[in-house]
Amino acid sequence: MPHMVRIEEAGVSYACAPRESLLEGLHRLGLRGIPVGCRGGGCGVCKIEVLAGEFHTRAMSRDHVSDDDVAHQRLLACRVYPSSDLSLKVIGKLQKKVCTPLAVRSNSVRSIHKKRGDEIWQ
Repeated sequence: MPHMVRIEEAGVSYACAPRESLLEGLHRLGLRGIPVGCRGGGCGVCKIEVLAGEFHTRAMSRDHVSDDDVAHQRLLACRVYPSSDLSLKVIGKLQKKVCTPLAVRSNSVRSIHKKRGDEIWQ
């Protein structure tokens, strides 16, 4: 059963299955220009901060995620998998692409999700 992931500063939510990473779910939104990087925890492009909810992670590069980052749940979206509904903040290079008003308000994104049955709240 998918969990809902809410990107707080963008006011966008998306469904994400427990077996898919937060980045995979975010990429499915179809927002233009989302850099997906290496998808293996090595490039640091998809850094997020989990504000609420439960999740599990896979290995990620310590070049991009310090002990302090882990303590404050600042992780790489490509290596985070939801165990419950989540609330997150996008930080780093991904923030500009995800949190700009034009990306969030795109009619094409809404129509993609209506066809699939997903919802986007604004």
